[in-house]
Amino acid sequence: MAKGLFKSGMIVSAMTMISRVLGLIRDAVVANLLGAGLAADVFLFANRIPNFLRRLFAEGAFAQAFVPVLSEIKEKHGDDKVRLFVAQAAGTLGTVLFIITILGVVGSPVIAALFGTSWFIDWWQGGADAEKFVLASALLKLTFPYLFFVSLVALSGAVLNVYNRFAAAAFTPVLLNVAIILCAIFLHDKFEQGAYALALGVFIGGMVQLLFQIPFLLRLKVLSRPRFAWRSPEVTKVRTLMIPALFGVSVSQINLLLDTVIASFLVTGSIAWLYYSDRLIEFPLGLFGIGIATVILPALSKLHAGEKSEDFQKTLDWGVRFVIFLGLPAMLGLMVTSPLIISVLFGHGEFVSQNADNINKVSLGVAAYSVGLLSFMLIKVLAPGFYARQDTKTPVRIGIITMALNMVFNLILAPFIGYLGLALATSLSASCNAFLLYRQLSHQGVYQLSAFSLGFTAKCFVSAVVMAVCVYFLGARFEWLEWGLMEQVLLLCGLLAAAMVSYFSLLFILGVRLSTIRDA
Repeated sequence: MAKGLFKSGMIVSAMTMISRVLGLIRDAVVANLLGAGLAADVFLFANRIPNFLRRLFAEGAFAQAFVPVLSEIKEKHGDDKVRLFVAQAAGTLGTVLFIITILGVVGSPVIAALFGTSWFIDWWQGGADAEKFVLASALLKLTFPYLFFVSLVALSGAVLNVYNRFAAAAFTPVLLNVAIILCAIFLHDKFEQGAYALALGVFIGGMVQLLFQIPFLLRLKVLSRPRFAWRSPEVTKVRTLMIPALFGVSVSQINLLLDTVIASFLVTGSIAWLYYSDRLIEFPLGLFGIGIATVILPALSKLHAGEKSEDFQKTLDWGVRFVIFLGLPAMLGLMVTSPLIISVLFGHGEFVSQNADNINKVSLGVAAYSVGLLSFMLIKVLAPGFYARQDTKTPVRIGIITMALNMVFNLILAPFIGYLGLALATSLSASCNAFLLYRQLSHQGVYQLSAFSLGFTAKCFVSAVVMAVCVYFLGARFEWLEWGLMEQVLLLCGLLAAAMVSYFSLLFILGVRLSTIRDA
C-alpha cells in the first residue's frame, strides 16, 4: 500500500512544486508591483477572504466529507452510482455556491467592514485608512467569485484523486498563478490602481482551473448533467459530515483569518508581512504535507471501507514518518535561510523602495511560522485518520479548543511583539492541534506511533539540526546583502545543495535508507 502511496505522493509533490514555484514568482511580481504598503495590504486582504472560504468549505470541510463517501460508493456500488452521486453533489454545491457568490459580490462592503473593521471605522470617521476600505470593497467584487469556481474545482479534483488521477488535480493550481502573473504583467498599467489587475487575474484563474479539469472527468465517464439533490441520502450524509468538519480541518485557516482581522489594527504593512511569511511556509507545506494528505485520505477511506485496521495503522504511521522526514529539515532550513530567500524573491521594486526593513520583517515572520511548520504538516496527515472513518465530531472538538488557544496566544503576544505575536500564536496553536489529534487517535486505538518511527524521528532531528548549523555558518561567511540578484541566487542554490548533502549524508550514516521512507 505505502509503495503505491509513495509514488502517488511524489507525483502530487512534483505537480505541487511547479505550482508553488509559480506561486512564489507570482508573489514576487505582486511584491514588485505593490510592495508592502496600502495597495498590497488591501489586495492580499481581498484575496485572502475567498481563499479562506475555499479552504474552509471546498478543500477543507467538503473534501474531507465528500472523499470518504465517494470512496465507499465506488467500492460498494460501482461507477453508475458514482456518476449519479457526482451529478447530485455538483448540482447541490453549485447552487449553494452561486447564491453565496451573488451575496458576496453584492455585500462586499459588509464583508470588508466585517473583516477590516479598523478600515471601516476610519472610512466612517473620514480617517487616514478610509481609502483601504473603499479599495477592499471594490476588489472583493472581483475576487469573491473565485470561491464559486475553485469549490467546483475541489469537487472535480476529489473525484480525480479517488480514481488515482492525482497529477491533473495537483497541476490545476498552476493555472491560477499563470493567470495572475499574466494579468499583472500585461494589465497593471491599464488601471489606475495595479491591484485591480491582480484581482482580475484571480477571477480568470478560477474559471480557467474549472475548464481545465472537465476533460479529465469526461475521460473517466463520471460526468453527467448536474442536478440539485439536497435531500438525497448521499448528499445528506456529506452535509452531515461537513458541519463539524468546517472547524476540524480548517482551524489553521480560521486562525489565519483572525490574524488578518487583528493585523488590520496594527501598523501598515503588517498584513503584507504576515502574508509573505505565510507564503514561504506554504511552499514546503504544500509540497510535502498537502501532497501526502491528498493521497492518504482516499487510501485510508478505502482501507476503512474494507475493514483493514492493521493496514490503516501502518498507512498512518508511514504518513507521519514521511512528513517528519521532510518537515524537520524544511522547518530548520527556513529559519536559517529565510532572509536570503526573501531577498531573492522580493528584494526589489516597490517592496524595498517603500521600506528597506521589509526583508527583515518578513524573515522574522517566517521564523515565527516555521516553529509550527511540522505541526501544520502532521495535522494534514492525522486529520484524515478521523475523516476516513467518517468521524468529523472529534476534530471539531479539538479545533474549538485550539482556536480558543490561538486567540489567547494572540492577546498575550500581539501587544508586545505585534505581527510576530500573531504568527507565533498560529504556530503554537497548530502544535496543540497536532498533539491533541494524535492523542485522540491513540486513545481510540486507531493509531500509535511505532517504535520504529520514534527512532526514525530521532535520527531525522539530529540530522536536521546538524544541517541547519552547517548552513547557517556557511551563509554567515558572505556579505550577500550587498550582492546583485544573480549572485544571491547562486549562493542560495549552493546553500540548498549543502543542506541536502549534509542532511541526507548524515541520515545515511545513521542507517536510514530509501526503503525506510518508501515502505510501510
